[in-house]
Amino acid sequence: MKLSGPKPLSDILAATLNQLGISAKIKQHEVLDIWEQIVGEQIARVATAENIRDGKLFISVKNSTWRNELLYLKQEIIQKINSRMNQEIINDIIFR
Repeated sequence: MKLSGPKPLSDILAATLNQLGISAKIKQHEVLDIWEQIVGEQIARVATAENIRDGKLFISVKNSTWRNELLYLKQEIIQKINSRMNQEIINDIIFR
């Protein structure tokens, strides 16, 4: 058996997180943390990312007018999130 040279700790940690199934949860929490950066300050003031479950992002919206507006932007927001995360994290958004 031939041993390779030392591996960076970040590579080992990433592989371990993937094996444990934790990596996806970390990415989901990252989406919640960077919500304002993804949608911008104006939308973030009226819509709060609350939770992600089974690929669905749950958003609390201040009023029905904004909820309707965000419904029109839904696919664009999903694309922005997944592009930013370099993988498909979100497949639907539930505005409530």
